[in-house]
Amino acid sequence: MKHLRMRGFHRSVVLLIGLAFVAGTALAQPKKAPAKGGSPPPAAPKGSGSGSGSGDAGDIEMTGDEKPGSGSAPASGEPGEIDMSQPEDKPANLEQDMAAAEQQTVVRSGPIRRTPLSWSDIVVVVRKPFLKLHRTELYPFVGTTMNDNMIRHYSVGGELAYYLSDTLAVGVEGNYYTHAFREPYDLVARQARRLPTVNQYNWSAALDFHYVPVYGKFAILDHRLVAWEVAFTAGIGAGQSEVVVRDNHFQPFTNFLIMPNVGGNMRFFINKFMTINAGIRDYAFIDKFEPVMRVLGGVNDSAEDAKAHADAKLINNVMFQIGISFWIPTSFEYTTFR
Repeated sequence: MKHLRMRGFHRSVVLLIGLAFVAGTALAQPKKAPAKGGSPPPAAPKGSGSGSGSGDAGDIEMTGDEKPGSGSAPASGEPGEIDMSQPEDKPANLEQDMAAAEQQTVVRSGPIRRTPLSWSDIVVVVRKPFLKLHRTELYPFVGTTMNDNMIRHYSVGGELAYYLSDTLAVGVEGNYYTHAFREPYDLVARQARRLPTVNQYNWSAALDFHYVPVYGKFAILDHRLVAWEVAFTAGIGAGQSEVVVRDNHFQPFTNFLIMPNVGGNMRFFINKFMTINAGIRDYAFIDKFEPVMRVLGGVNDSAEDAKAHADAKLINNVMFQIGISFWIPTSFEYTTFR
């Protein structure tokens, strides 16, 4: 009887030591999360522990009803389980929080004041600083020939134009000419031993029509805004030319000319009643020149005979003109359409 009790005592001691070793090993290993969608591990069957049997004295029965920490892993979903699959919350960033606080817009509290608006408060494009509708332009100018290398003409003239609208006008002009011989005139006389055949212009007048298709503005050193425009002109007129005789013993003769003209000019606005104009005008006409053969007391001696046998040529008298325009009346008013 003593032998059986001692045997059972020794078996109990060995079993307790083995359980302690198994429990220490389980605590030392990290707990693994159950696989996604997997089932928890089956509980150990009753009576699976080591021992002589379920009915032996001193045997410890290993069942699934053990408390946590007894050496068996708890089933998934039980209270007190720590899930290691989710990442821990990151610590707050102090610099980002301070930057976000500085970007917050501070709203000033106070009563809301309503300001009434009108069409005059809405400005989209700067209005034209100069209007020409129903105004008269008085334009004195000076000019010079640009395309004659033998004789140069200078003109003093003026134009009076009335603007039917801000872009269309009708006017009249007049020119008085003076001339001066250029260097090639003397060179040809010395080298060829003969004088060139040239005519001088005395006067001209024309009825002109003006059209202004281009308008703009620019800034001078970002300080002053200057408005400008481009105008085209076409007209029909008349003039007179006179033959420059090669021999002073002969009488010169004059020609009456039909002179259509076309041109364009630029206009810069100084104030409400003054502008600076500069442009080019081409006066085209058929002129008659002194015949080559003239003999005293003989062929083409008189001015009438010389004019009857004169040589005719198409002439383009291109002139550069510049002047200052004065506008009457000196002021204007904008009207708002209702």
